[in-house]
Amino acid sequence: MPSLNLRQVTVNFPFPPYDCQKDYMDKVIECLQKKVNGVLESPTGTGKTLCLLCATLAWREHFKDTISARKIAERLGGEEMFQKTSLSSWGTAATDGDTPTYYTDVPKIIYASRTHSQLTQVINELKNTSYRPKVSLLGSREQLCINQEVMRQESNHVKVHMCRGKVSTRSCVYYNNVEEKSTDRDLVNSILDVEDLVKYGNKHRVCPYYLSRSLKQQADIVFMPYNYLLDPKSRRAHNIELNGAVVIFDEAHNVEKTCEESTSFDLTPYDLASAINAVDRLLVEQAKEVSRGDSVNDFNVESLGSGLKLDIDTIAKIKQILLDLEAAIDSYDIPSDKGITKPGIFIYELLERAHLTYSSKTAVYEALEQISGYLAGQTGIFLNTSGLQKLSDIIQLVFCGEPSEKDRQLQMQTNTAHFKVHIHKDTSYNKKKQSADVWASASSKKQGNVLSYWCFSPGFSMQDLVNQGVRCIILTSGTLSPLSSFTSEMRIPFPVSLENRHVIERDQIFVSIIEQGPDGVHLSSAFDKRFLPENMASLGNTVVNLSRVVPHGLLVFFPSFPLMEKTLEFWRANGQADRIENLKPIFVEPKGKGTFNEVIDGYYSKVNDPASKGGSFFAVCRGKASEGLDFADTFGRGVIITGLPFPPKMDPRVILKMQFLDEMCRRKAPGLKYLTGQEWYKQQAFRAVNQAIGRVIRHKEDFGAIFLCDQRFKGTDARAQLPSWVRPYVRLYDRFGNVVRDVSQFFRVAQKLRPVIEKKAAAESSGTVCLPDAQSSSSTFLSSSQSCFAPKAKALDAHLPSLKRRKLSEYDYEERLSMTVKEFFNVLFRVVTDEHTGAKGMAQICIEYECEVQGSQRRPANLLDALERGDHRHGEDGDAGEEKAHHLSTLRLQNDKRMDNELRGGKRKIKLVQEQKASMSEDVSEEDKAIRAKKFLAEMKKSLSQVNFDRIIEALQTYKKKDDLDVLLTETAVLAEDANTHSLLRGTSVTNREPQSQSGIHWIQMLL
Repeated sequence: MPSLNLRQVTVNFPFPPYDCQKDYMDKVIECLQKKVNGVLESPTGTGKTLCLLCATLAWREHFKDTISARKIAERLGGEEMFQKTSLSSWGTAATDGDTPTYYTDVPKIIYASRTHSQLTQVINELKNTSYRPKVSLLGSREQLCINQEVMRQESNHVKVHMCRGKVSTRSCVYYNNVEEKSTDRDLVNSILDVEDLVKYGNKHRVCPYYLSRSLKQQADIVFMPYNYLLDPKSRRAHNIELNGAVVIFDEAHNVEKTCEESTSFDLTPYDLASAINAVDRLLVEQAKEVSRGDSVNDFNVESLGSGLKLDIDTIAKIKQILLDLEAAIDSYDIPSDKGITKPGIFIYELLERAHLTYSSKTAVYEALEQISGYLAGQTGIFLNTSGLQKLSDIIQLVFCGEPSEKDRQLQMQTNTAHFKVHIHKDTSYNKKKQSADVWASASSKKQGNVLSYWCFSPGFSMQDLVNQGVRCIILTSGTLSPLSSFTSEMRIPFPVSLENRHVIERDQIFVSIIEQGPDGVHLSSAFDKRFLPENMASLGNTVVNLSRVVPHGLLVFFPSFPLMEKTLEFWRANGQADRIENLKPIFVEPKGKGTFNEVIDGYYSKVNDPASKGGSFFAVCRGKASEGLDFADTFGRGVIITGLPFPPKMDPRVILKMQFLDEMCRRKAPGLKYLTGQEWYKQQAFRAVNQAIGRVIRHKEDFGAIFLCDQRFKGTDARAQLPSWVRPYVRLYDRFGNVVRDVSQFFRVAQKLRPVIEKKAAAESSGTVCLPDAQSSSSTFLSSSQSCFAPKAKALDAHLPSLKRRKLSEYDYEERLSMTVKEFFNVLFRVVTDEHTGAKGMAQICIEYECEVQGSQRRPANLLDALERGDHRHGEDGDAGEEKAHHLSTLRLQNDKRMDNELRGGKRKIKLVQEQKASMSEDVSEEDKAIRAKKFLAEMKKSLSQVNFDRIIEALQTYKKKDDLDVLLTETAVLAEDANTHSLLRGTSVTNREPQSQSGIHWIQMLL
């Protein structure tokens, strides 16, 4: 395994690193050695995670080695252990200046990413390195608990309290085995993700949740989602020790949002009502005990076997606190469309009205925890205690710190400096009223006010981490630009920064700003233009034409779900969706998590299908598809950004955030630089765009195109917000045709320089014809290595220089004729006029279509079937049209019905081809040929208008004189566009629908 020396640290790397990877690892080690924070941006595809792991673990090993060197030096009393090699040359990273260092001081590495799925990818990368540290992965009970009784509970907080109860009474058989198994050498030395931990737990009957927490104590590197770190209550719950630790946030573009949300809350009327109901339940049980003759003064909940020690007065006080808090929040008369905003410190005034203060916080918190634990352990009817749990969390958040009486006011000001209190109407009331909940009490069904306590500075959580005594914090992602504004929000210094370049070459990326669509209409997702019919139509035509020139998989990102839904609705009503569907079947990102995997798997399958032209995946910026999903190689050859995803400007939280930032700017605190509200607003949009852009080009050999379809991207300020690795390649276009021309050339070159392994059908027939593939901008054939007619297809390509010379821009990109249909005519006309193949060549092609369509392929059954699949098809019948609409609305995930229809269509038309094949072998006199050709002309004249008929006759005569196939194809395209002429191409009479002995193509040959 290759190794390199960076800052006297030897780093083992799985392969020779690129220069950008060396730069990245050098910056990581600089942060670790100097104990300073770093913000490092490196594009997706540059091996960022692998570099981060190797550099960090190499430095940690070096840290231990230098401790060993110092200890050996002490033993030797100044003598050299090896001749000509001084101990000082071993490095000084472990000494940390003059501070003595011991093995117990070796820093623990806390590696945090956004989700467990991303952490699974990180752990898989770790397995590919030579490093084998002791590893622990923290997860929730929801993911790791294997006790079926606990997992049957509906509510997460009920699971928590039930688990705690079983652990305290040692009634969980899985937990009882943790202590024994946590010292298992094989387990300690294994690198396990969530799935591995659960498998191990089931196999050895040991609790994975507590096992992972036990492994954390001796682990060298601890993996966790970053809300575990940033949320103070989660950090306490998992007992995460940060003193002296190295903290790494991977995929850190979401850290800002998580910091703010982890220290904010919304207390709804439903939360308070459910808490009051829960306490009432306890009081009812007390009343029953009293009715049995027990003395009220002697009563305590412990008599119920719960182990709690709460007297009646304490329970009654808790209920009174809840009622007073509900009354205080509802005492404000709120306008229906607005709310009331107060400074952050107002939260103490409001809570004091409910007798919640620094003096009472501990007693109230402990009482709430005991009540929640007791009720969660009750059998019988499920009781919602989420309101009690939320109030406990609020007390911990608001009353943080333990100030003395004289310092209390200063503590409260510090705690709330970056917060706002917002009281507003409960907008979810109407929704809940419609879905009547028979279990909800009357108190939970009334409308009230929501108390929101919002944090507007991610620096609040970051400073909290620094106060825990961490060694350094490293933030890294593929999309952090612009770094200056990102770091200013964090309010902690970042002396080390990096905007890394990409590993790709110029010929691997195409970036274009498309100002206007094919029809000349300016593209914009601005609020006043996004729903204009002409704007939506132009955007649809843009996507249609880009779908034709981008091979394989195409990603289309919209600013929001409502905009995507409205746009798709318009496209379905006006035909753009049908045209996209015919080129690349549409898959739409769902709002919920439940069906997402099904949709994305359907998209992957369609792109992988060798009989398809690829697929298109419609998603939203900031959605799941834009966050960390892998669209490498053919799954993401192009990404279209349909607009700038600005946050909703009328949202109260957005308004208050902008106001807060403007206030901070006016104060001009020394040493701190804040964004203005407007700068932050723009930054949010471009960071979401940059994250979506990162879905393409996932490794060194990948290539792809980026299309920014909004005229606002052309501004200098807008382009400056794009990632540094994208900016050098941005091209501005004033005409859409130039985009089509250049991107066609780009893919033509890229596919030649970096050919991808051809897609194979699951079951291929030896009689598979090689059809022209409209997805390829070079107009070459999609050949199959198993096809016995592949050589003939290649010969046709070589025989027609125009197929190679023709550039895509010469085609009518506004869809006068489908490229697929035109290429098909090109081949077939050439075959029937080829002096070497003649009728025999035509018969061979027909035989190919006689073959039954394979289950996994969608091959045309004959020429007509191919024509009917063009962009302008109207469907075979009414049922087909209904089916198409159905597939659009159901994301085309289940297309078995359509596949069956196509198979039946193929069989129905085979007979005609077989009859044609038989007739082709018959000897026909020249006189008979002429008679039949005249009959064909008569039929054609009946089917076409006089203008079109004259146009075709003139084209045939011109072709005989000039032998210009291109002109002939253009003029005879009407045969494909007019459904009345399809029967001529079949070889069927228009009047009586009886099969003729020859096809229309044959009679055109006779005319020529």
